[in-house]
Amino acid sequence: MQFNSQKIKIGLARTLLRLMPLILMIALTLATFWLVQKNTPPEKSALERARLHEPDYTINDGALSALNELGNTKYRILGKKVIHYDDDASIDILTPRMRFFQAGKAPVTVKSDTGHLDGDLTVLDLINNASIFRPAQAATAIEPATLRMLASSSYFKVLINDDIIETDKPITLEQGMSVINSTEGGIFNNIEQSMTLSGHVKGRIERAPRGNQ
Repeated sequence: MQFNSQKIKIGLARTLLRLMPLILMIALTLATFWLVQKNTPPEKSALERARLHEPDYTINDGALSALNELGNTKYRILGKKVIHYDDDASIDILTPRMRFFQAGKAPVTVKSDTGHLDGDLTVLDLINNASIFRPAQAATAIEPATLRMLASSSYFKVLINDDIIETDKPITLEQGMSVINSTEGGIFNNIEQSMTLSGHVKGRIERAPRGNQ
């Protein structure tokens, strides 16, 4: 009886040895599956996937215009490429150019390499090679003559509803033959079409030709 019991033990041990590779493979598979499940983030719902910050449409050579209370164009924004995002309704713009229109005054144009317009259409960020340009204008019955003006900076923020353009980055301001530099930016008031500079300001101021005064 003892002999038979020993034979059974030996048989079981041999069977276990033969099954050992299969047992190890099953254990490895289960461990791999557990690690994958542990490190895989939970799948987002359809609604969550829809709210990711991804563009829902792109327009080449796009334009956006707004009218004033009289039905005339108040401003127009142009871009080589306009990319709209569904989650926050914001817009990225390649080579944006925005033009402000005021009756009796020269139009003011702002532009840059790239831009970002918030979903409320109230703030336009102009990034890299940003500038504000106002052409010279002869005197009229209600407005004095103005010299050509060009303000350049790496960044401008356009507060559309307030008719304000501001930056805290260095500015180079050219007006007529005068050139002025500001270290801490400034504010351009589009209603008054005037620029206020901040920080350390230095430059060269030239008198305008008598015919332009």
